[in-house]
Amino acid sequence: MTNPPSYTSFNGHQRIATGPLLANALAVKHALAQGTTGPVLIFDDATGRTLDVDTRGTEQEITSRLQLATPHNKDPDAGLEAPEASEPKGRGRPKLGVVAREVTLLPRHWEWLAGQPGGASVALRKLVEEARRAGSEKDRMRQAHERAYHFMLAIGGDLPGFEEATRALFSNDASRLRELIGGWPADVRDHALHLADY
Repeated sequence: MTNPPSYTSFNGHQRIATGPLLANALAVKHALAQGTTGPVLIFDDATGRTLDVDTRGTEQEITSRLQLATPHNKDPDAGLEAPEASEPKGRGRPKLGVVAREVTLLPRHWEWLAGQPGGASVALRKLVEEARRAGSEKDRMRQAHERAYHFMLAIGGDLPGFEEATRALFSNDASRLRELIGGWPADVRDHALHLADY
């Protein structure tokens, strides 16, 4: 199971909410009603990017708008009909969601694949899965760095040491990053480090 989407709102450099989008939208509405002087922003914690949410109207109107705009079921297979149980099974291979595409390889590659248990398709699927597992940590780190960068740029692009901090972020130097943003407002600093997974 995946975690539900999370968002974080800032009033200037002060964090005002973290959690579901509705809670953040209502916190932003409240901050704007108080007459804030700083920008009030909602960030998607998965990407670090800002969201534009319409906070006009009553709390009920905001809730209704967000419920209409947010899909309740993020399952990619939702809406696909299950095959009928009474449907007769045909000959051949079962439907596994496999997509046929052309692959171009050198003759020596085809020879090697032909000698593998299960044939070329099984061997290729195993190779792809191994490569995905091997690259997953690197991909996770890259996504964390990009997420933190988008947040830092939007909220702290004018803070002291920003450029050097982004260099430390992308070189995966957590201690240098902590040092460079140590003087930033606490909420901004802490959220940037959280998004970077440090």
